[in-house]
Amino acid sequence: MPRFSLNPQSSERGPAHALADMVRLSSWLVWPVLLVAIQLLFFPAPAASMLSGVILGLITALVALGMYLVFRANRVINFAAGEMGLLPAVLSLMLLVESGWPWYLAFPAGLLAAAALGVVAEFLLIRRFFDSPRLVVTVATFGVASLLALIAFFVPAWWDSKLQSQRIAPPWDISFTVGTRPFHSNHILALLLAPLAIVAVGALLRYTRLGIAVRAAAELPSRAAMLGIPVKGLQGLVWGLATTLGFLAIFLRAGIYGIPVGGQLGLLLFLRSLAALTLGRMEHLPTIIGTSIGLGILQEGIVWNSDAITADAKMGAITGVVIVIALLTRRDRGLRSEIDTSSWQSTSETRPIPEIFAKIPLVRIGRGIGICAFASAIFALPYVGWIFDTSVILRFGEIYMFAIVFVSLGVLTGWAGQLSLGQLAFSLLGGAVAGTLTMRYDVDIILAVGVAGIAGALASLVIGIPALRLRGAYLAVTTLAFGVTMSQYFLNPRFFDWVPAQGERIARNPILGVIDWSSSRAIYYVCLVTMLLAFAAVRGIRNSRTGRVLIALRDNETATEAYGVSPLRAKLTAFAIAGFLAAAAGAVYTHHQQAFFVWDPGFSIGIFAGAVIGGLGTAGGAFLGALYFNGSFFWLKGNWFLFATGVGILVVLLVAPRGLIGFWYDTRDLAVRALARRRGITESDIADRALAAREDSPDGGVPT
Repeated sequence: MPRFSLNPQSSERGPAHALADMVRLSSWLVWPVLLVAIQLLFFPAPAASMLSGVILGLITALVALGMYLVFRANRVINFAAGEMGLLPAVLSLMLLVESGWPWYLAFPAGLLAAAALGVVAEFLLIRRFFDSPRLVVTVATFGVASLLALIAFFVPAWWDSKLQSQRIAPPWDISFTVGTRPFHSNHILALLLAPLAIVAVGALLRYTRLGIAVRAAAELPSRAAMLGIPVKGLQGLVWGLATTLGFLAIFLRAGIYGIPVGGQLGLLLFLRSLAALTLGRMEHLPTIIGTSIGLGILQEGIVWNSDAITADAKMGAITGVVIVIALLTRRDRGLRSEIDTSSWQSTSETRPIPEIFAKIPLVRIGRGIGICAFASAIFALPYVGWIFDTSVILRFGEIYMFAIVFVSLGVLTGWAGQLSLGQLAFSLLGGAVAGTLTMRYDVDIILAVGVAGIAGALASLVIGIPALRLRGAYLAVTTLAFGVTMSQYFLNPRFFDWVPAQGERIARNPILGVIDWSSSRAIYYVCLVTMLLAFAAVRGIRNSRTGRVLIALRDNETATEAYGVSPLRAKLTAFAIAGFLAAAAGAVYTHHQQAFFVWDPGFSIGIFAGAVIGGLGTAGGAFLGALYFNGSFFWLKGNWFLFATGVGILVVLLVAPRGLIGFWYDTRDLAVRALARRRGITESDIADRALAAREDSPDGGVPT
């Protein structure tokens, strides 16, 4: 029987072409094989550990697959990928343990609850941000994660119980051993259910009309809507499916390791899922699944060869390095990359009060009273001891330092459009450098802060190199990976002796050998002056050519480059400024605490969220964001901090997408306009005066 081919040249293809096709089709194996090779060479472990790594990798793959679905549908990184599955997993656990339901009823109940939760969360929360910038939606998922973690913590109270790290009992009792390590029924469930779920989702996306519609809506949502595809409805289904995958991952994990206590899952599972998603270029499922399994095997190898304290640090550092290398070697995708880039630029400039309104006497008086009241409050705060005790004064000093970190994010993200989730790492680097200089070499604090700032600027420049070809989600992942690597490894005194040890006291030696700042009142004013100097420097940069160039590049890089501006120089300048400010703040903060300690890497995500809440790009927004975020952290007890970072973030983003500072300026403008209308001044008077000014100019208003 004759053979026909759709390709007229197929008969001419020789062995070389066949080999090339084989290499192309198997390219997804590169990263999984490389990760397993690293494990075999540097962290050899017995077969039992490798099997355990496969199981861990399959659980990671479920979370990564859920993140993949959401990214394809919404073009955002879902920080709630695990927490959305935590709530129905806790519900299933309570039904099993407290209500006595059999496994065969509790597990399907959890699946249904997860699917319903995903659809409801997308409809009530995420869909409110359908037309918002992708940066805002990303922060919204952080709020959703905190909110769901808080609810999950209180769910056991319905049964008069508490959330404990207990394992879910399997439906049957089967066990086997590999070497000397036993594997039980929950391991078998993970080996059976996880691959089944992955294959089912892949088949759904590949071969069903629903999957084709989801992929079409993800690629070009406007075109899909014109063709009659219900884009918003499909996104609800995607979120429901992603939440179901998250539930399955947490449920299987709880059977092996136990339910996470305290709500959130921790950064390492999220980082592994994010690494797999990144190495799969956010779109290639075989690479995402294979890399998840490879990372699981690598982690088990590290655990076998390390103690409990350093295992997570090594895994976090290696994962971060792998992510950075993968993104640096990533090929440009052209139009698709540009679409991702443009969707992550989301800040707007705050306009001053128009001159015609500012001349109104009541407006001038109100502005003067407001400035004087604010200045009096911050400068007199240490002297009102009957209201604020010493601990409150010290906490305000911390708020001022975090405000500098927030304003550095404003320079990088608000002005330059470069999204950073690792800004806290530069602050930690500055703290380590300054603490070492003053403690071991008796360097004056002013010089130490300067050197720390330079170190932060240089480190930021190193990270800024990928910004030349990566932006949006890819740059966010790069900076987060850098932050994890820095905090877990390079700033860990267990690996590097130059880093101050945890708890080692750092004295506040007199400034210039004369000024004593050892008291709480003195350190408060040092922090306040440092913040004011940083704000003044940022304001000066914003009004300079550098600031205008950064704003222009953020809005339209191609047009700005046509005017002879170097994007390379401008972007690296933004990274250097942001790194210097964050490191300088960290240097002062370390001496404020009189000790160097490393924050959890996940806290850097909260820093970014707080900056967005306050308002990116302005000093006032940085101050309000620091006051909100740190105030919630300091003064809300227990898990109510999750309420502030969950509900608070969502409410702020829904009511004031430009942040608290934008809400303040909008309220101010409404009040000023109402006052102006009472005096007979309208918006049209502004345009009339501008036109008159142009006509009265010597050149007739023609630009030169």
